[in-house]
Amino acid sequence: MAGRDRRLTWLLSASSASNLGDGVGKVAFPLLAATLTRDPLLIAGLSATQFLPWLLFALPVGALLDRVDRRRAIVVANATRALLVGTLAGLVLAGAVSIWVVYAFGLLLGVVETVADSAANVLIPAVAGEDELESANSKLQAVEVVGQNFLGGPLGGVAFAFFAAFPFLLNSAGFALAAALLLGISGSYRPAAAEPGSVRVRIAGGLRWLRGNPFLSRLVLIAGATALLIEMPMAQLVLYGLEDLRLSEVVFGVFASGAGVGGLLGAAVAPRLISRFGRRWVLLGGLFVVAVLFTGLGLLAYPVVAGVLYGLFGAAVVVVNVVLGTLRHVLVPSEYLGRVMGAWRTVVWGAVPLGALLGGLAASVLGSASATFVLSGVLQVVLVFVAAWVLRGRTAEFAAKPEPAWHDG
Repeated sequence: MAGRDRRLTWLLSASSASNLGDGVGKVAFPLLAATLTRDPLLIAGLSATQFLPWLLFALPVGALLDRVDRRRAIVVANATRALLVGTLAGLVLAGAVSIWVVYAFGLLLGVVETVADSAANVLIPAVAGEDELESANSKLQAVEVVGQNFLGGPLGGVAFAFFAAFPFLLNSAGFALAAALLLGISGSYRPAAAEPGSVRVRIAGGLRWLRGNPFLSRLVLIAGATALLIEMPMAQLVLYGLEDLRLSEVVFGVFASGAGVGGLLGAAVAPRLISRFGRRWVLLGGLFVVAVLFTGLGLLAYPVVAGVLYGLFGAAVVVVNVVLGTLRHVLVPSEYLGRVMGAWRTVVWGAVPLGALLGGLAASVLGSASATFVLSGVLQVVLVFVAAWVLRGRTAEFAAKPEPAWHDG
């Protein structure tokens, strides 16, 4: 147990460093782009370019992670990210960067990010004991919230104000530190029963396995539908804050950080809630709470009330994510975990832009961002009842414990 605890500590430390780098990069990249062009389409296109690899490469990366040592994959991915961002910093210092160079590096980093983030997630069962999965997933959620929402973003903005290459140098250092910390994890983490064949064959095999598991297939669809409905009003959050709540830009920044504060609360209480009420009721209850909070955000558009509700939303989402992440870890065999994770993220990340588009259309038709929150909340209530119905009678799956099958030595 002590050995596992130390390995989990190394993984979480590395994730903290890499998430800090991610948070710095999320601010630094658009700031750099804005110094090169003021074309709103080009600025928006950069975000889409960084997002695109998750749709294109999540499944192939999942197939790769079901064949290789997951720890080694994260080390290589973080070292590659450090090299890429360090190179970009050098180009910025030399004044040899253009918007298309920024696009190219954003795309390359997005591809490598799919490897690093997916590998960290599928490595959790090997470094956490079977009774510690909820706690391990909660801690992983917490370091992501702190690194990307609280520390990385502000640090990236301040560093960019000093000189444009500075945040990229910090970003590179964060990824390099993450790679170094992962070397503290001993043992081999290649699946014990890796499936042979080409990438296409292995992807097909993983999808067949997922289709053959009705419980997990339904969870994937529920997660995708939830992501779509949540993104509908979230894509209009800035309009909700500035127009409906009448916040200033500065106060809106404080308001938007409320979900991060709530996320830390959710990460802290999730294991206790799951231990007391069980995964099924915490999952359905968390989804229902999100639905109620969104409805409240739409109906009670008062700044203080909305701030509290938005913070509680962040807590509820993290609790739901902890349950879903733990269920993946306990129900999916090691040799399929990478591909199931790839399929899961393809569905969820594919639902996000669709939800944003539908949210924009809804806000235009209904006349306000607040109305979009209400619409989303009502639809999420319906989704909760659908989820309760399609997941009925699945007590064994919700209570399952993992059966690790790792080469570990």
